[in-house]
Amino acid sequence: MVTVPKRKIVIRAMELEDVDDVMLVERSAYEYPWTRGIFEDCLRVGYICRVLENGGEVSGHLVISAAAGEAHLLNICVGPNTQGLGLGRRMLSHALMAARVAAAHRMILEVRPSNWRALRLYQSADFEVVGRRRGYYPAHEGREDALVMARDLHRRSNAKTNS
Repeated sequence: MVTVPKRKIVIRAMELEDVDDVMLVERSAYEYPWTRGIFEDCLRVGYICRVLENGGEVSGHLVISAAAGEAHLLNICVGPNTQGLGLGRRMLSHALMAARVAAAHRMILEVRPSNWRALRLYQSADFEVVGRRRGYYPAHEGREDALVMARDLHRRSNAKTNS
């Protein structure tokens, strides 16, 4: 029997030197990816920016803006070749913890209604739909709405996010 060694998973602060790897993951996962400049600006202004390393390779990233008691999950991404391994859930758990450390009481995010995997993840972590932003995302034919979801960070979750 052949055993496959487990890969070490680390979530750490994103650095400017990581942006090339972050862009590879972002472009592989999204049809309408963020630009290099957006990631660089997020780092420059001090947003909470993290990368997930899976066996030493950047396999995911997240960006959070936190101010005035609220955290906004702006971007969370796991590369397609490592999706389905629980890495997105692990990153979301880290995002919730980082938001609490930043003294946020609530986290909000936007998600495409067509992104059923992300919707399921957020719902399992006790996020609730609180609104809709019409025409928020670019799409093949025009624009796609965004569902706005929120979660109270002081409520203990029933979810498997370890939060």
